[in-house]
Amino acid sequence: MKIRFAVLHPAQALVAGFAAVIGAGTVALLLPFSHAPGRQTSFTDALFTATSAACVTGLAVVDTATHWSRFGQLVILGLIQLGGFGVMTFASVGILVVSRRIGLRMRIFAQAGVGVLSLGDVRRILRAIVALTVIAETSATVLLTLRLWIAYDESFGSALWHGLFHSVSAWNNAGFALYSDSLTRFASDWYVSGVIGVTIIGGGLGFPVWLELWDRFQRRSARNVTLHTRLTLLSTAALLAVGTVTVLAFEWGNAATLGPLDVPGKFVAGFFQGVMPRTAGFNSVDYSQMHDATLLVTMVLMFIGAGSASTGGGIKVSTVAVIALIAWAEVRGRRDVSAFRRRIPEAAQRQAVSVAIIFSIAVFVSTLLLSGLSPHSVRDSLFESFSAVGTVGLSLGITSGLDASARLVLVLMMFLGRVGAITVGTALVLQEQRRMFRYPEERPIVG
Repeated sequence: MKIRFAVLHPAQALVAGFAAVIGAGTVALLLPFSHAPGRQTSFTDALFTATSAACVTGLAVVDTATHWSRFGQLVILGLIQLGGFGVMTFASVGILVVSRRIGLRMRIFAQAGVGVLSLGDVRRILRAIVALTVIAETSATVLLTLRLWIAYDESFGSALWHGLFHSVSAWNNAGFALYSDSLTRFASDWYVSGVIGVTIIGGGLGFPVWLELWDRFQRRSARNVTLHTRLTLLSTAALLAVGTVTVLAFEWGNAATLGPLDVPGKFVAGFFQGVMPRTAGFNSVDYSQMHDATLLVTMVLMFIGAGSASTGGGIKVSTVAVIALIAWAEVRGRRDVSAFRRRIPEAAQRQAVSVAIIFSIAVFVSTLLLSGLSPHSVRDSLFESFSAVGTVGLSLGITSGLDASARLVLVLMMFLGRVGAITVGTALVLQEQRRMFRYPEERPIVG
């Protein structure tokens, strides 16, 4: 029986691809040699972990360092790489390698997966993605391996494994760590925090931005940089500053977070925590001990997330930038929404607002269900929901204590947060159609 893959809508193919990867990961993690001796893995544990890894979230119901064997950790690492790289992108690259050609249908799938704007650029972009991923992860692996081997007296084999795992996890904005305390032991280490932080930021910018920056570098010119790249870079810088300043301002004297660190250590940890809400999920201080003001800003940053077509999640910085520009134009009484002498199409404006509304509803539903299914407060449930839908992985420590039903809610939210963002964006673009008529206009009362 021949399976007609071509009949699938690109959005359907993405959903099916991620679901297949999660299913295979769940089965692999249920194997007896996937967990450490003396440990037992339930179906919900395996499903939750596989979903969190494939959706590059980082939430965990068991300790990654002690519960899983080396094989189980390799499975998680593979799921992270597949999830960050994109199932359809990975399939497209495989076709390029094997046959050196790519058909129109696979180009559409790849376009949906990596967010490129032109079908003609897909082949070049796929090659660039492979090169960029290899360079970034290899560089971070070398730097972390040397630091762990020399400064922390780990054996070379252990340092290499930890360096590789955390580099892949950081570049893909996954947040899985092989230390039971995440990265709190490196809270004041500027070297480790810096390497991981920069790697996370790089993965969160998005492949289209990196490709354009490379093109501009080759041409030795910054002229005619696209609006998307400008908005992504400026929004990213602004949000990183907001996150860092917020943590430093509210946690400076908190004895349970930044308080015990010296001044340089406070700045290192403050910067690291300012980077993490960009959907990374590592932590070098205890988030459950942070002040509510810090957590509130963190939740907003998790909701916004990283750049479009990146390894990160959230509604994306460009989406928020467009919404902010809409509000600014409305306040100033301008008919057109513009930035950097470029007018933003109405279709893009509607898509940005639609994505924000859909994700807001998802967070509300998730919080409502978690509050009803668990004894935890609305604050804790809201934080966990933002983390799951934004595919961040930060937690106030309640994840492992949730029952099976509450865990399944988070599984669904992680899946929607990762696949839903791509699917919704693709569906909105591909469903766009022009009517040959328009209804009479009538203005409702707003505000």
